[in-house]
Amino acid sequence: MIAKIGRGSNLYGALVYNQLKVEKEKGQVLYTNKIIQTPDGSFATSQLLRSFEPYLLANRKTEKPILHISLNPDPKDTVSDEQFEKLAQEYMQKMGYAEQPFVVFKHTDIDRIHIHIVSVCVDEAGRKISDKFEKRRSMDVCRELEKQFCLVSAIEKKQNPQNQIFKPVDYKAGDIKSQMTSVIRYLPNYYKFEGFGAYNALLSLFNITSEEVKGEFNGIPKQGLVYFALNEKGKKASNPFKASLFGKQAGYVQLQQHYEKSRELLKNEPSKALLKTTIEMCLQRASEEKEFKKLLLERGTNTVVRRNTEGRVYGITFVDHRAKSVWNGSQLGKNLSANVFNDWWNNGNKMEQPVKGNGASNNNATINEDIKQSYNPFDFLVKEKMSYSHEENNLIEVFGGLLSNGKAVNHDEELFVNQMKKKARRKKR
Repeated sequence: MIAKIGRGSNLYGALVYNQLKVEKEKGQVLYTNKIIQTPDGSFATSQLLRSFEPYLLANRKTEKPILHISLNPDPKDTVSDEQFEKLAQEYMQKMGYAEQPFVVFKHTDIDRIHIHIVSVCVDEAGRKISDKFEKRRSMDVCRELEKQFCLVSAIEKKQNPQNQIFKPVDYKAGDIKSQMTSVIRYLPNYYKFEGFGAYNALLSLFNITSEEVKGEFNGIPKQGLVYFALNEKGKKASNPFKASLFGKQAGYVQLQQHYEKSRELLKNEPSKALLKTTIEMCLQRASEEKEFKKLLLERGTNTVVRRNTEGRVYGITFVDHRAKSVWNGSQLGKNLSANVFNDWWNNGNKMEQPVKGNGASNNNATINEDIKQSYNPFDFLVKEKMSYSHEENNLIEVFGGLLSNGKAVNHDEELFVNQMKKKARRKKR
């Protein structure tokens, strides 16, 4: 089991995020502690807000008093509602929040059923509850609860190299943001790519695309990225998601740094020559585009072709999944540039590839002997990372503009905040 702890100042946003799941019948309120009850047992956002109000009014100096925790058992675990309730109570008790008001939501919007806990980290006197060594304590608590409830150990899964899976985004399956997070957050950790075009070529394999956005905030020019899910035709199938929702590595500045780092690493990339030879061999053997792509895919390389509205090939990128590197055709050689493939696929003029000596022939034989079965380019990311990354660090941030500095206005939230300020002022008088 993996626990993710988010802290923030937006109680309304955290509650609405979970209440929307309930309203869409993708979640339910499993358990409450020190929460105002209603005769019919239902829960409204306004009612939940009032339950936390005394603690927030008493808050002294804590800037981020809101806790938003997700507890994520392994997808193979079968956990009943009663066990989830006890799991949440035990976790909160061991972390020092047993006397705090909190709500436990069960989420069923993805295959991995999990729970979210919304609470506050200041007590009735407004004092902050200690969070020293919180991550270490949380990990220890999770290991205890895994044994107590007979759950799959996250540590054992992480150490098992056989647990590998990586999935392209399926926009029809719902919870698009979570699916995109499990891809975008980890690509820079695994792949080397030199520029925005290469990055987008890599993203397209997972049904994602990104766009650069420019704006101004307080007179200061800002530049960022937004991401979209793609459908089976490669067209946008979602609203834009700002980069900050997927972590720092997905942002404009961090990616620029990654490009520079990749550029240095790719200068001496030992797999470059082998990839070039492999592509030339497949080009010689293939009679048309589809066969060429299939031959390369069997050898662990995806081909991403960019065409204009008239069908002209103006870009071709090769994603080598074995070496985790992304190359434009022209980087590998003039004989593998976009113009060469455009002449072949659009004009029927297939360029004869250079004839290699015995060394190259032996190399080709080695390639064919080494890879006799179809290669799945998505079998490289540890399943534990994908399974538990969906709500990581972004549990509370459910509103905002395209740029990371943008803020959306919610009038209900403003009304609640203003009421709290008035009560605080009256209390001081």
